[in-house]
Amino acid sequence: MMTRADRVLMAIVLCALPLLYLHIWTDQEPATMLRMQVADMDATVTPLTPDRHVQLAGPIGESIIEIRAGQARFLDSPCPGKVCVHSGWLREAGQLAACLPNRISIQLLGSRPRFDAINF
Repeated sequence: MMTRADRVLMAIVLCALPLLYLHIWTDQEPATMLRMQVADMDATVTPLTPDRHVQLAGPIGESIIEIRAGQARFLDSPCPGKVCVHSGWLREAGQLAACLPNRISIQLLGSRPRFDAINF
């Protein structure tokens, strides 16, 4: 059986959840840098300007990263499912796309990290 205090607490929690969501998930900043990781090599960090294509050689072939207008995406990759290509444009700091068969990942960086850690 719920008491009056339980109902008040439930109402407070239900009202606070949307506010927490807005505070945590919509406070996104534009990205300024792109971090590219290939297999076990050191990551490369590059600015999101000027517009260009970057070719990265992975274990199963060459992936092409397109950088344009402050955003980045996998333009082409030799992996079978092309999930990395279908992930589309990355626009905000913290977003990440990876071609796991080719062992290549890209992540947009801003002035402050969005996540503590990301695991594949």
